[in-house]
Amino acid sequence: MPLLDHFHPPLSRTHPWRSFHGTWAAAIARLLNAGVLPDGYYAAPFLDRDGPSEIDVAALQDGTPSAPQAWAVTEPALTVAVEWMGTDDVRVEVFTDDGDPRLAAAIELVSPRNKDRPQARDAFTAKCVDRLRHGCGLVVVDVVTTRRADLHVELLTALAIEAGPVGGSLSAVGYRPVRRDADGRLLAWPSALEIGRPLPTVPLWLLGMDVPVPLDLEASHTTACADLRIRPAG
Repeated sequence: MPLLDHFHPPLSRTHPWRSFHGTWAAAIARLLNAGVLPDGYYAAPFLDRDGPSEIDVAALQDGTPSAPQAWAVTEPALTVAVEWMGTDDVRVEVFTDDGDPRLAAAIELVSPRNKDRPQARDAFTAKCVDRLRHGCGLVVVDVVTTRRADLHVELLTALAIEAGPVGGSLSAVGYRPVRRDADGRLLAWPSALEIGRPLPTVPLWLLGMDVPVPLDLEASHTTACADLRIRPAG
């Protein structure tokens, strides 16, 4: 199923982006939990309609993990030195008392609000930087066609890194933080997306693992479209 535009008619009327993103996040979680993630990890979809930004799929570590299945990942298109500066972090977290799950990776499905005003873009990139600073893998999927901001460039700018755009305003980027005390590296696998074209498979790096798992965006996108009875035009 090629990438569809849920932000303009006809799909914006019949299948608004909010409903599709929720379905896509659930499809991604099902795909990861169906044998892609190693034992000890599980994925859960989240949707926060009122907040300034949302984690759409989280991969969490529960107990002692096993090694993921073998998958040949390409060399990163970007490898840069990063200073992981400390922050004054004040927050409240609530966990169920059934173990000690830790966030291992996050998959962000970008919303129009994330790309809207500078304050919203800053909030989104700050959240992404915080995930990376804590060692979590990150994938950012941007299929928003009504805003032109490049969140990949803004994320790198927040880390004081100069880099060019992926190749358009639509993209999917996998990030891997590598820490050595305060210093480290950020590895990135950017892919430009295009309406009407298939989606890529990007590496999803997990906290505590030295090899990634494949995040098949095409398969999950196709499943989400089938769940909503969306068919390609023509």
